[in-house]
Amino acid sequence: MDLGWQAATQAEHDRIRAEVAAWPDDRSRWRRAGHAGLLGYSVPVAHGGSGRGFLDTARAMEAFGAGCADMGLVFAALAHLFACAMPIAEHGTPAVRDRVLPRLSSGEWVGANAITEADAGSDVGALRATARRAGDHYVLDGVKTFVSNAPLADVLVVYASTEPAFGHLGVTAFIVPRDAPGLSVEPFDKAVLATCPAGEVRLTACRVPADHVLGAPGRGAAVFQSAMRWERTCLFAAFLGRADRLLARCAAHAREHRRFGRPIGANQAVSHGLARLRVRLEAARLLLWRACARLDRAERAVFDVAAAKLAVSEVAVDVAAFALRLLGGAGVRAGSGVTQDLLDAMAATTFSGTTEMQLEQIAGETAW
Repeated sequence: MDLGWQAATQAEHDRIRAEVAAWPDDRSRWRRAGHAGLLGYSVPVAHGGSGRGFLDTARAMEAFGAGCADMGLVFAALAHLFACAMPIAEHGTPAVRDRVLPRLSSGEWVGANAITEADAGSDVGALRATARRAGDHYVLDGVKTFVSNAPLADVLVVYASTEPAFGHLGVTAFIVPRDAPGLSVEPFDKAVLATCPAGEVRLTACRVPADHVLGAPGRGAAVFQSAMRWERTCLFAAFLGRADRLLARCAAHAREHRRFGRPIGANQAVSHGLARLRVRLEAARLLLWRACARLDRAERAVFDVAAAKLAVSEVAVDVAAFALRLLGGAGVRAGSGVTQDLLDAMAATTFSGTTEMQLEQIAGETAW
């Protein structure tokens, strides 16, 4: 495994980081993300994307997370790409891919993923939303919550049970246009990833054409798991980039901030804390790269993906908590970004599968 950066890859990383850092704080950022290629980075070239694999995409998204000041925007863009565009790219019909993916890749359209329910956050087999066949359509009923991008979405990937008695084997994934009859969205505010719009999606006798099924009826759990491969690696690469940026800020503060006539970094309590976090950050990065490399080779990578997601999310929390302590008053001032970084990192231990779910998968893949 090549642990270095090829010159072209490094140049791409630097380009993305510099470009996103210069974006103005306005509504143009979404289309700028599309123009930068970030909204379709892993979508096939034939459908308006860049066609990149897992490792190249992860490195690009690390630059996105490190360069962009707004993690809510980063999360919105990557939820759009990995939880909506990629399931369509990998499981949609040719006609649907041709119509939908170029618009998602360019940023003309916003995509969302609707799977979470109030009583079925991580349990795909417990979904209460249902879908029944009615001629050349399916009729969907149910309520989804914590749907990122829902208030602005033009198209949603929605999971519902077509055979409730079969549990996760009876779940089907659908592409649902925002203007589908019977679909409504109620926005709500949240403290974490606050600039990523979210809402509750209600499906009331919502009619969807039968050719909008992703994969095949009853294959929704497989569609969801394929999306999770992208989310748990490439989306979390952005959190890796954000933690790296924040740790660099801590190191600069330790060099420049003086107490009792010397930099605070001269104290072992500070320097050792920075050193430990640097090691953990590098270890998380290597776990992430290994998971992506194995996925690019189509190898089994259940352990690798779970370990990478676990390591990145936990070190992101610890870096942000350390920064809040180290920066003191500067860290808690409004506008410092550090308290928001901590809240956003805390959320990363929950979405895309909780820490406990990752530990279960790791335990299941480990020969004791």
